[in-house]
Amino acid sequence: MSSQSSQSSKYSVRRRPLLALGAAALLVPVAACGGSTDGGASGGGDQRLRAVMAFPPAQAMSPYGDDAVTLSRLSVVEGLTRIDEEGAAKPALATKWQRDGAKGWEFTLRDARFQDGDAVDAEAVVRSLAAARDASPKPRVLSDVKLTAEAEGKRTVRITTDEADPLLPQRLANPSLAILSEGAYEKGGKVNPAGHATGPYTLTEVNGAVSAKLDRNDTYWGGKAKASGVDVKFVADGTARANALRTGTADIAEYVPVAQASLLEEKQIHEVPTARTNTLYLNTENGVFADPAVRAAARSAIDSKALVDGVYEGRADTARGLLGPGVPWAADARKAPEGRAKAASRAEVAKTKEIVLATYTNRPELPEVASAVQQQLEARGFTVKQYVRDYAQMEADALAGKYDAFIQARNTLLDTADPVSYLGSDFTCEGSFNIAQLCDKGVDEAVAKAAAADGTEARHAAEMEAEAKILGADAAVPLVHERFVQGFDSGKVDGVALDPMERRLITADTRLR
Repeated sequence: MSSQSSQSSKYSVRRRPLLALGAAALLVPVAACGGSTDGGASGGGDQRLRAVMAFPPAQAMSPYGDDAVTLSRLSVVEGLTRIDEEGAAKPALATKWQRDGAKGWEFTLRDARFQDGDAVDAEAVVRSLAAARDASPKPRVLSDVKLTAEAEGKRTVRITTDEADPLLPQRLANPSLAILSEGAYEKGGKVNPAGHATGPYTLTEVNGAVSAKLDRNDTYWGGKAKASGVDVKFVADGTARANALRTGTADIAEYVPVAQASLLEEKQIHEVPTARTNTLYLNTENGVFADPAVRAAARSAIDSKALVDGVYEGRADTARGLLGPGVPWAADARKAPEGRAKAASRAEVAKTKEIVLATYTNRPELPEVASAVQQQLEARGFTVKQYVRDYAQMEADALAGKYDAFIQARNTLLDTADPVSYLGSDFTCEGSFNIAQLCDKGVDEAVAKAAAADGTEARHAAEMEAEAKILGADAAVPLVHERFVQGFDSGKVDGVALDPMERRLITADTRLR
């Protein structure tokens, strides 16, 4: 991944490789941030929060990649809508909306201002949505739709799509479609959200892949945040994140490793069921797994229960499909995989070339999962070499198909609060996040049918047909369905969002008691 740097009066990014941070290395810099001027944990309003986050910026805080989720979880950016815990669209920068014809929607904007003082008006919305639509690479949420926005007065925006899109209000809640002021759009296509978003916190500083600083946005339309700011450390080492919480040098620790949960106090552990599925993506285009029979052999080697018991200590669910318990309607609608190839024999597998199995360190269980999966594959006759790095160093290569197999933790509802966007981005020929390099006419047709379905029940049925075809191709092998653990002392910190959609963590209501 190429190194980038951009600089303005409010924002500085210095891209450099993520240092390997052990627990001891973490404690001093986090403590230096300080949760309050007196070092205590009581008070609230004028105190700063200290957070350790798992994922360092991968694209200099661009809203068009995974950094958008970090910006959302830190309450920096907002879209026209937001998603509630049931997956329904609710007002954010838009106060109301209605359909206008088969392909059109009309949105009414609230009275709000950007962090740089500019007004949130229809022209700003049109500019932001056009920039996202034209971005390269395109945000995943737009992988299956083309939209056009037009201003109709200061407070009204009309958005049309190339095909009827019943999920547009949910789609517009995606952090990659955040509304930013004109000042965010720099030369060369760079987008700088610092000081140009609308959330309760303003991003004021980013130090490469190491840290960031947020200050309260005192003009926030929803009222001032209860903390004066947030000092963020990006720490890929899950043990170090847990240690920061345990020693009191961080107030909030994102994604506490399962192995560390038993070492923390009960009031520090908050388990949340999610729609996240840890999946083994197999490269269907090049290498050993271009052969469907070899992919079938890999799938038959996987023992999900052994992963749940051995790696997750029971804090996960065995794989049931691409969509797990976090998508409650999926179980009753599930269909058997279609068209699976006969698995290659162990003797046939033993003749294949060594495969590269890759995953990343940012989710602490994944390297352990990779080791267990390696053993399961080797028992089936495969020769396996592991490759494990920080995610920011791997994403581009994974998307380019440079690994034979890649273990990825994916929130199947992340893009639109409905799996159709995930199915389109991960498994269609033109999908923008197609790590499996899958290009199958039957899969494309099934996903297109789901995207066009009118009505929730019909869409869900079509989505499960698509799941059956994807699993039938053995392009992806579900490993486990995650539950995640957020770390904070409930006796000292209040208002942390435990969001199954993983879009919120620190909010305007988060504060020290």
